[in-house]
Amino acid sequence: MREKLAAWEKKVEEKILPRTPERQAKFATTSEIEIKRLYTPEDTKDLDYLEQLGFPGEYPFTRGVQPTMYRGRFWTMRQYAGYGTAAETNRRFHYLLEQGQTGLSVAFDLPTQIGYDSDHPMARGEVGKVGVAIDSLQDMEILLQGIPLDKVSTSMTINAPAAVLLAMYIVVGEKQGVRPEQLNGTIQNDILKEYIARGTYIFPPEPSMRLITDIFAFCSRHVPNWNTISISGYHIREAGSTAVQEVAFTLANGIAYVEAAIKAGLKVDDFAPRLSFFFNAHSNFFEEIAKFRAARRIWAKIMRERFKAENPRSWMLRFHTQTAGCTLTAQQPDTNIMRVAFQALSAVLGGTQSLHTNSRDEALALPTEESALIALRTQQVIAYETGVTDTIDPLAGSYFIESLTSEIENRVWQYLNKIEEIGGAVRAIELGYQQKEIQEAAFRYQMEIESGERIVVGVNKFVLPEEKQPQILRVDPAVGREQAARLQALKQERDNLAVANALQNLKETACSTDNLLPAILQAVRVYATLGEICDTLRQVFGEHQQHLTI
Repeated sequence: MREKLAAWEKKVEEKILPRTPERQAKFATTSEIEIKRLYTPEDTKDLDYLEQLGFPGEYPFTRGVQPTMYRGRFWTMRQYAGYGTAAETNRRFHYLLEQGQTGLSVAFDLPTQIGYDSDHPMARGEVGKVGVAIDSLQDMEILLQGIPLDKVSTSMTINAPAAVLLAMYIVVGEKQGVRPEQLNGTIQNDILKEYIARGTYIFPPEPSMRLITDIFAFCSRHVPNWNTISISGYHIREAGSTAVQEVAFTLANGIAYVEAAIKAGLKVDDFAPRLSFFFNAHSNFFEEIAKFRAARRIWAKIMRERFKAENPRSWMLRFHTQTAGCTLTAQQPDTNIMRVAFQALSAVLGGTQSLHTNSRDEALALPTEESALIALRTQQVIAYETGVTDTIDPLAGSYFIESLTSEIENRVWQYLNKIEEIGGAVRAIELGYQQKEIQEAAFRYQMEIESGERIVVGVNKFVLPEEKQPQILRVDPAVGREQAARLQALKQERDNLAVANALQNLKETACSTDNLLPAILQAVRVYATLGEICDTLRQVFGEHQQHLTI
């Protein structure tokens, strides 16, 4: 085999390339993994099938977390949606469910994400712009009106105030007659990636980690089917990381959360089965597939060997995927339909449990109803028409895929070991290590585009001299004023003495070591606002200020 391969390579180098040179001197993935001209059994000769691949639903889960994968059921088709008021978003939710969406995914506006009410000076001009404004239980009731919470799974992309939004969701369920143990869904609740890549943090790391572990403990007892965290690589990738960095920094954060929960007195198998992950599906097709497979294998090993988890469900890396918003272009936006389709296909071939497909116009504005429907139909075509779901992990055994999976795994371990040497993910974040690595990767990527080394269709090649601008969704500027007026009316109608007592109880609980969720639930039930609850916690915990030292 080796002799045959060497002879073929020599023939190509000496006879073929002089006549027909290759398109470029070097081929590589976005993680700068060099891609060879040809992959053969020589590239997988050291692969131990049972140890490194195994079978679907069994350790190390490289081939998938379920024994039958999509032959049993498709991934959850969960379109991310939210804008303007709760009533507007509720109408969009009903529309998407009627079109065959199988789960909800809530986008919150920026004031909600950083714990400000819509009438706060910091919220001016931002209310309802990038998501729905949720100020109180009243808004959550409107948001979920007519949606049976015992039948629909809901994902909420919320981090710093995640405990507050979860409490609101639980109380709405109670008002519908749905018990907490019947609720299914996910809160993102991943604050470490906010410090690394996104910036919508409120509190310093220590109290933020306490909030997260309090949610782990509360849900393990009262909301057992809820995914208590979605450890997110998506925003790390959107900030400019490579695929390898996305996996490495996400799993390093996962390790930090597990360690914090164990330190808080929780048993690993009591909370680990409800951990979930959130990854980006970028444009380098095969690298993305290999990335998902490698991530499963690494996490299984971490949980079984490092944390001694005994429940096989604790070893599983279950993940939601969203196609890459950072790859969408304002130029020739219809081209984004193809980008999204290929990215979604890589997520399916990589074994995702849940998927959001971006809309073609998201580089310009929030998606229109028509664009959101095309994005949903993209998933449905993959599921029902392509045949890629008929067998499990169909690209397994490919010399290229298996070699790339192993190479990504090796490089991820190098990063994990480096972060461990620094003192763990939290210490590395404080020193700015991950931020610096991402910034350097983002700069390289941008320079490749500007130099023409990396082609982006419609941007630096195949450019149209004149482009017709599509119709886009615009949020009415009056939304902020109307939302603030509703909030003022609520504050006049509610029992303000009960609110004051609940907020005082929350403050006292924050000063103690007791679990914060019962106190937050009490405040939510009497219609204390998100801003009031977060301001109470700010008084005790303070606010985080980012300082980089690397």
